[in-house]
Amino acid sequence: MSTVSPEKAVAALEELKRLRTYHKKLFFRPYPKQQDFLDTGAWARERLLMAGNQVGKSETGAFEVSCHLTGEYPEWWLGRRWDRPTKGWIVGETGLATRDVSQMKLCGNPGVVDDFGTGYIPCDAFADKPTLGRGVTDGYDMIQVRHISGGTSMGMFKSYEQGRQKLQGATLDWVWWDEEPPEDIYTELLARITATKGMLIGTFTPLKGKSKVVTKYLSEPSPDRTVVTMTLMDAEHIPVEERDRIIAGYPAYQRDARVRGIPMLGSGRVYEHLEESITEPTLETVPGHWAKLWGIDFGIEHNFAAVLGAWDRDQDIWHIIAAVRMAGQDPLHHVRAMRNICAGAPVAWPHDGTQRDKGSGIVLATTYRKEGARMLQEHATFPEGGYSREAAVAQISLRMSTGRWKVAAHLGDWFEEYRSYHRKDGLIVKLNDDLMSASEKLPMMQRFAKVVPMGKAPDPRGRGQGDQAKDVDFDLWS
Repeated sequence: MSTVSPEKAVAALEELKRLRTYHKKLFFRPYPKQQDFLDTGAWARERLLMAGNQVGKSETGAFEVSCHLTGEYPEWWLGRRWDRPTKGWIVGETGLATRDVSQMKLCGNPGVVDDFGTGYIPCDAFADKPTLGRGVTDGYDMIQVRHISGGTSMGMFKSYEQGRQKLQGATLDWVWWDEEPPEDIYTELLARITATKGMLIGTFTPLKGKSKVVTKYLSEPSPDRTVVTMTLMDAEHIPVEERDRIIAGYPAYQRDARVRGIPMLGSGRVYEHLEESITEPTLETVPGHWAKLWGIDFGIEHNFAAVLGAWDRDQDIWHIIAAVRMAGQDPLHHVRAMRNICAGAPVAWPHDGTQRDKGSGIVLATTYRKEGARMLQEHATFPEGGYSREAAVAQISLRMSTGRWKVAAHLGDWFEEYRSYHRKDGLIVKLNDDLMSASEKLPMMQRFAKVVPMGKAPDPRGRGQGDQAKDVDFDLWS
């Protein structure tokens, strides 16, 4: 059996140390979310890795840029490849931020001679010394990198603070923008890669809320655009106990953005509870003794919304088990969707249901009642009277804080609204809040929740008055 001499072992360790120091790129192993993001480069022109803090979003961007500059891609790479030298921009919020984040991750610690080449671009891949920029000490203007094809790639460092006009004119293969740009800057960056059919590589934590750039990715579908969300829980290098410490250190209103990569809505967020604290697995069966109640928002000038709550009276817990949101449909379709889920549950409705339909002149609540919804006799109010939205929000918030408000994990539309539900100048913003509004009817009217079975029932319009369902102590269709 052969043995390795101490000299060779030491030499091997030294070589490994050298490779880890000056060939960092060789040791990058993406987490699943990072892999997803890199893979989408095969087809998406505009890509965004929207992630929490310290989860590896900028590492991902720097690694990808190093691949496009050198032409050296790992075996597991499924994203886009260039077999020729490339030209691109590395852009940050300010010259200082670009130097301290993007430049550092690509080239090594700024200003430290011995650290040059310790980033994701290998030390021996630089074709020349970087060109220094103006205004920021040790900040680079341009780097030249040897491409495996034999030519030289170029990467230029830019910042949003230069303004849109300073970012005009160039034709590029790729742009890596780290942290969120203003909309006009984003549009200009997109123009730079259009002629080459290049790509935008975006990495940021959404601390500016649901801005126009964020909305473009989240709410404006395009076959050329995609977003991957990465949370603190997806960063495998952070131990579970450390995650808890990190989460506890953030202000409550910032936690979803900094931990989950969910757009922050500032200190005006209506509910400050983390999603995981109110989320529960989808119930395969709903216990028969739980009382049911629908809360609805008519959607007179916006979407119709309905939320089905199941109230466990023994534990005093509301479970949100179904949600319906519809645009451009009439009451028949609204009611049909609800009846397909739980036909017998009473329906709590808002005070604007006393308005008359502009076409028929019939009171809105009466229209829904005629279509088969089991509308309560009066609009939603608290037992002592009044229908204050703030009071309903306060009750729901208290329930969330005490573990008595749970939402099924599959209700994506509900959680989408939850994330964007916020205040401005102290007032709740009535925008994209349809399911939130419907949910608020449940604590107001929980005294009317009834034990009824889940599922469909025969069309009430074909039933005789006074018919009563089996095992239910009231007329479902009155």
